[in-house]
Amino acid sequence: MRAGRFAVGFQLIFRSLVLELIVRHVPGCQNDDQWEAGIRVLLIEDDDEIGSRLMDGLAGAGFTVERAETGTDGYCMGKEQDYDAVILDLGLPEMEGMEVLKRWRAEGALMPVLVLTARGSWTEKIEGLNAGADDYITKPFHVPEIAARLRALIRRTSGHATSIISHHDIKLDLGSGRVTCADKPVELTAREIRMLTYFMHRLGRIIPQSELAEHLYALEEMRESNTIEVYISRLRRKLGADLITTVRGLGYRMD
Repeated sequence: MRAGRFAVGFQLIFRSLVLELIVRHVPGCQNDDQWEAGIRVLLIEDDDEIGSRLMDGLAGAGFTVERAETGTDGYCMGKEQDYDAVILDLGLPEMEGMEVLKRWRAEGALMPVLVLTARGSWTEKIEGLNAGADDYITKPFHVPEIAARLRALIRRTSGHATSIISHHDIKLDLGSGRVTCADKPVELTAREIRMLTYFMHRLGRIIPQSELAEHLYALEEMRESNTIEVYISRLRRKLGADLITTVRGLGYRMD
């Protein structure tokens, strides 16, 4: 039984490493925007064409995206799970997007919300912003603009005015994925950058393995806790053994 779990875990790690090597080395697979990583986004959109377009485009830019197709499902997902940002359509079945937003804010949910709608009246925009929306964009839209607005919202929420964040002698450029340690370049894979980004946005906080897995993988992907341990080990090896502290029984912390 233990041998079977080990084999499954090894296969998942191997598959992840192969995919990262392909993205890094095969021409045409690189995308500079994909390094804005470690961001878990909830998309609440009932239109299949728009939803699929956003899912594919944002995933290609490195975001981990999960989708709800009704206001009720989106409200519950946003209430029960931890997302870095939300894209919220207003014209939703079961519960209007404006009602979803008002309920979240009334309950103390603070994640940044980008409202996406076909309605373009200025009075409705004011209503949405007053209800707690952080940004507003009307259809039709371009996915790169959505990605750029999400990046700006995340940086603002995390207290970073630019795309470069630093911790001790480590610097991470969120736009390009370039990492330096003591002014020397360090090669990291896509998932390593995602994990480093997530830690650097949450310095001093204990992060459980389950939370790290949620932000590295979408809901439909298989998650194995031992893959998290592998990436933690690789970050320590490349950036310093004391970079990430293991808090037994609770998770990991970057101080």
